[in-house]
Amino acid sequence: MRRAKAIQVCGTGSGVGKSVIVSGLCRIFLQDGYKVCPFKAQNMALNSFVTQEEGEIGRAQAVQAQACRIEPTADMNPVLIKPSSDCGAQIIVRGKPIGNMNVRTYTLYKEKLKEVVRKSYKRLAAEYELVVIEGAGSPAEINLKSHDIVNMQMAAYAGAPVILVGDIDKGGVFAWLVGTLALLSLKERRMVKGIIINKFRGDKSLLKGGIDFLERRTGIKVLGVLPYFRDIRIPEEDSLPLDSCMRRAKRRDSLAIDVIYLPHISNFTDFDALEREQDVKLRYIKRPQEIDNPDVIVIPGTKNTIGDLQYLRRTGLAQRIESVFNNRRLTVLVGICGGYQMLGVKIRDKHSLESNAGETDGLGILPVKTDLEKEKTLHRVRARELASGIEVSGYEIHHGNSRAISGSTSLATGKPMPAFEIFERNGKKLKRFDGMTRPDGRVLGTYIHGLFDNDGFRRNWLNGIRQRKGWPALAQNVSFSPDREFDKLAKLLRKNIALDKIYEIIEGPR
Repeated sequence: MRRAKAIQVCGTGSGVGKSVIVSGLCRIFLQDGYKVCPFKAQNMALNSFVTQEEGEIGRAQAVQAQACRIEPTADMNPVLIKPSSDCGAQIIVRGKPIGNMNVRTYTLYKEKLKEVVRKSYKRLAAEYELVVIEGAGSPAEINLKSHDIVNMQMAAYAGAPVILVGDIDKGGVFAWLVGTLALLSLKERRMVKGIIINKFRGDKSLLKGGIDFLERRTGIKVLGVLPYFRDIRIPEEDSLPLDSCMRRAKRRDSLAIDVIYLPHISNFTDFDALEREQDVKLRYIKRPQEIDNPDVIVIPGTKNTIGDLQYLRRTGLAQRIESVFNNRRLTVLVGICGGYQMLGVKIRDKHSLESNAGETDGLGILPVKTDLEKEKTLHRVRARELASGIEVSGYEIHHGNSRAISGSTSLATGKPMPAFEIFERNGKKLKRFDGMTRPDGRVLGTYIHGLFDNDGFRRNWLNGIRQRKGWPALAQNVSFSPDREFDKLAKLLRKNIALDKIYEIIEGPR
């Protein structure tokens, strides 16, 4: 049976840019004629995606598959860890949750996952010509190496040469690179065939002395220095860019959107498209005093709805949200997935999926009760906004089952109604309502992730808010094209790395 060639990208730590570099390499190899796919054996992430076979994988692997122009599958990320507390997480294997585990329990369970990971890789290696593998964190974590299933042991199994990436923007990159290599075994060091320095700002010639030292000290070639960039929009794992926490002025009549930064925030890529709009100033909020009469407040998705709702109350964020919403009649409130559940009256967790609280009061803004169910809902959907008739596509990832109730005293502005009609799930036709909105348009709750990625819906929704403020509607921007962004990323990598050396590493000397 034919087996694909492979290359693995490891890093000196988390957040050094592995995911984005893998995306760029995937697009380059696709452009150069390879049938290529991404792979990450184990991913710890709160940003996730639903595949066509109704499996949940890390969002980064879905993005990398998009760079390859292929449909993502559960084999591309066979193990996904979604933290729900400081020492516990939901474990997802080949797209399906198998339960919550603490660190010790999961460490013991990992031995069983080794064969799962290898079978997923073998299926991809049989279907594709080249597999671009992403490592996790650092391959030099001494406490993790004995039960590693994602870094050097994975590279050894796949026969994949390793490229080591360091982030110079954080400082100390030479110590990180030398230290990482020093903590690898001799056999592991021999697997590392090249180094990439990422996120450099300034004149590259100033690095020459450091690069010369690094190559002499390690005996490994530096394949390139990638510049820090802002003009290419590729989602990077679970990292929120620091400048996203500040409103950037674009035009005088911009809408201020505050997204609450929950401790277990998930799928915050839901807001990337909003942030790109010319009339939006978006920021992430951590303290109640930061909420300064915005036009929109968003409570996003979360991996721990009850815990994060308690956090909102404990920090005063809940009281501030309610105060601004009740006293500033133009402010719109949006809840997505877990945020939608928080807007309701009650949340019940009879199976103790998230906590032992059993039942907790919601914010009481929408007449909704939610039960957290054992079975996880994982769907790709197409839907129609009932108010406008605009069609949207997105995906659902949730344990909650929310249903409308009557008798909420906070609904003086009229009877709420479903927000969307879902007419297709995973390619199958059906008719089902989703979410809830108010007739005055001031509240929107929904389970649909990726909602604002829909250009027509996004512009119509923003224009509705503008018009309530007495501002003119704006025309829809030229549609954002992820494909163009991947091409820009590939061009940047081609310009700044020795691609011929990477091909030699993969294929041997030409």
